[in-house]
Amino acid sequence: MSNIPETGRTSRVTIRLIAIQILVLSLLATLAGRLWYIQIRNGDEYIAEAAGNHVQQVVQPAVRGSILDARGVPLADNETRLVVSASRTELMKMDDDGEAVLTRLAGVLNLTPKEISDKVRLCDAKTKQPCWNGSPYQPIPITDEATTQQALTIRERAEDFPGITAEPTAVRRYAAPAGADTAQVLGYLSPVTDEEIQKAEHTDSPFLRSDQVGRSGLERSYDEYLRGKAGVTRYEVDKLGRVMGKTESDPAVAGHNVVTSVDARVQAVAEKELLKAMKEARKQHDDNTGRNYEADAGAVVVLESKTGRVVSMASEPDYDPNAWVGGISGKDYAKMTSKDSNYPLLNRAIQGQAAPGSIFKVVPAAAAVNAGYDFNGNYECSSSYSIGNQVFNNYESKGYGTIDIARALEVSCDTVFYRLSHQEYKKDGGIDPKKNPDDWFYKTAHQFGLGKETGIDLPNEVSGRIPDRQWKKDFWKANKDSWCEQAKDWPKKKDYVTKLARENCLVGMKLHAYDSVNYSIGQGDTLVTPIQMATIYAAISNGGTLYDPSVGKAIVSPDGQKVEKIEPKAHGKLPTSKKTLAQIDKALEGVATRGTAAWRFTGWPQKKIPMHAKTGTAEVYGKQTTSWFATYTEDYTIVMTISQGGTGSGASGPAVRNIYNALYGVDAKGKINEDKALLPKPQADLPQIREDGSIKARPMPSEKGRRGGE
Repeated sequence: MSNIPETGRTSRVTIRLIAIQILVLSLLATLAGRLWYIQIRNGDEYIAEAAGNHVQQVVQPAVRGSILDARGVPLADNETRLVVSASRTELMKMDDDGEAVLTRLAGVLNLTPKEISDKVRLCDAKTKQPCWNGSPYQPIPITDEATTQQALTIRERAEDFPGITAEPTAVRRYAAPAGADTAQVLGYLSPVTDEEIQKAEHTDSPFLRSDQVGRSGLERSYDEYLRGKAGVTRYEVDKLGRVMGKTESDPAVAGHNVVTSVDARVQAVAEKELLKAMKEARKQHDDNTGRNYEADAGAVVVLESKTGRVVSMASEPDYDPNAWVGGISGKDYAKMTSKDSNYPLLNRAIQGQAAPGSIFKVVPAAAAVNAGYDFNGNYECSSSYSIGNQVFNNYESKGYGTIDIARALEVSCDTVFYRLSHQEYKKDGGIDPKKNPDDWFYKTAHQFGLGKETGIDLPNEVSGRIPDRQWKKDFWKANKDSWCEQAKDWPKKKDYVTKLARENCLVGMKLHAYDSVNYSIGQGDTLVTPIQMATIYAAISNGGTLYDPSVGKAIVSPDGQKVEKIEPKAHGKLPTSKKTLAQIDKALEGVATRGTAAWRFTGWPQKKIPMHAKTGTAEVYGKQTTSWFATYTEDYTIVMTISQGGTGSGASGPAVRNIYNALYGVDAKGKINEDKALLPKPQADLPQIREDGSIKARPMPSEKGRRGGE
């Protein structure tokens, strides 16, 4: 038996129990403190980190919708290519981070190991392209141009290429049917940017990092419809990136198809004729400069006269939109954006601004009648017109005696419009105008829709310029400092530029008489675009309605069950009476039959297809003349311009005539062959939609590409 008293044992047990209690309480307190620190103090941080660590997304891109011509022929669609991709997650599990696998892959794809390793590295602020800007859990494409043999090698030797896949994938294709590039109208795609992702984060159409978005043309205008919705599969992963399980999936939804009013056959002809006209112009000698015409740029627009729909729109220089597919090379991008290439990305039909020359004269003709002048009155068409010491010559210094406004349009008499404009200028008070001047010639131009966008469904349209009194004031405020600085060289330097700078410095805010007379024939500071003038001439043809030009005709859902037609919209009416409009219409028919354009329409079947036209040759300081040719029939309106190309009927006339020949099937002798007519009447109905939602394209004729066949 123990000699320890009972009270001593009890005391020791009590001490031990107290120590254990203290230890337990300390551990509980430590645990509670840690839980408070994690859940309360740094709770938000750990929640965000946990979400990032444990749920990752793998994106399946949606098939982008097609862009079709009016007959259902694809202008932009998708083609299946063999795409080789690498799983970065799998590569990172390897001891060498997949270096050996990528080296073997480089040998199969005929690339260098560095080219491949650069593509699979992740982008950050310090890493330059090429790199991967998407999710690290997303398969990273190495190439979309793998051959069948390369793909088979990778799949048959799967043990040598863990984490590497070779699968068929839909890739954008710009088909160029009948050789029609339609480049500037279609536009191109490029990857979404971080800024765009953040901006769209809380909208109904958020972006994913894998998304491609339209950057110009129809690809941009209708991007929301074409893009569709990418599929997303979510995986649970641990902090090391290992997949623990699959949570949920959202299937991909294909994009809608956009049917346009463009006819690929007419587009091919328009592109070919524009390019041919420019090449021919470069062979012609310019007596004013002593060298051949440069013909450095041009555009042509074909509209449906009664709806404003675009049947064709071509711009030169152009480019191959397929260069953007899969990422454009630095060399190609530099070429497309360099001054030497003359900026082929510009759609000069809606972005090319130039003085319109005499095709503008329909505006002052209407303005003169609005101001009270008789369309059938007698007006002097002298060889020149003088204001003080300044002499303004008629074109080629010709005089036609006393004529009416209709004849002035037919023979394009400048001096008739000089006189009318100058008289109105003086009535308004001249250089020191009366309060609230009528300014009929400027007001009417704005009412014709000039000086603002037409509203076409293509991005980045420019507004042109009507140089009225307010514009003069605004322009002077913006430029007076530089003008006055340059004018300091006067009178040591008396060249034209210094003289003009001095005058602008002193009275550049005022509208001068010479401004008024130059403006009346579409010269001076006046700027228009081809689409603006096509809209005006289409309105004259259709009875006065100014339509918003449109390329999109309908949006069709992927299953074909929903068809949203895009109806023509008008933004105004021409500011003329029916009588005046009919008189202008008759005069423009006279231009084509006995006026300045008659020699280009010799043999045209005028009784069956009445032709109307107006020629224009715009002079620009420091450059060769700009060629303009505006025409219309009951069905179509065609406007062509060639920068530094010469006269309107001389440079642009043959090309415009050839486009009409193709539309109506008119041969060299003026006979109509309906079997050869591409589009004798505008395409009214939509192409047939099959039960599966696909669109049945009408067959295209077998034609050589427009460049390959020349």
